Amino acid sequence: MARTLGRLLLVPIAFIVSALVVLFVIVSLGQERIVEALAGRSLDDTSVGAAFQLMGLGLSLFSVYTLVPAVLVVIVGEVARLRSALYYVAGGGAALAIVPFLTRFDQPASALALAPAVWQVLATAGFAGGFVYWLLAGRNA
Repeated sequence: MARTLGRLLLVPIAFIVSALVVLFVIVSLGQERIVEALAGRSLDDTSVGAAFQLMGLGLSLFSVYTLVPAVLVVIVGEVARLRSALYYVAGGGAALAIVPFLTRFDQPASALALAPAVWQVLATAGFAGGFVYWLLAGRNA
């Protein structure tokens, strides 16, 4: 009984902390990419467009669409009692990679084209969030 009550408290707290880590990684890496693109030191020509795409996508990250994939990863991991770091890291990356598709669900396929820099930032943030969740709650599922 006490273990179940402890899990009911630990899982939401770990989820919130991992979401804050995701937000921190998106902001810090996104800021780095934007400054790099505006200074003209970027490696590719599409960095300025990617910076603006990342800022636009950042506004849509505050919607319900961002929570649903991550909550599903956590629920499956908790119910199946998965303790693998690989599951949570890959699940976090996949959950954040699905977000652009969900936020633009009703738009044509041409609107789904994002720059590689945006995908890199989102994947890195998802991997970091999944790893933090595994460290806090996933190891003891």
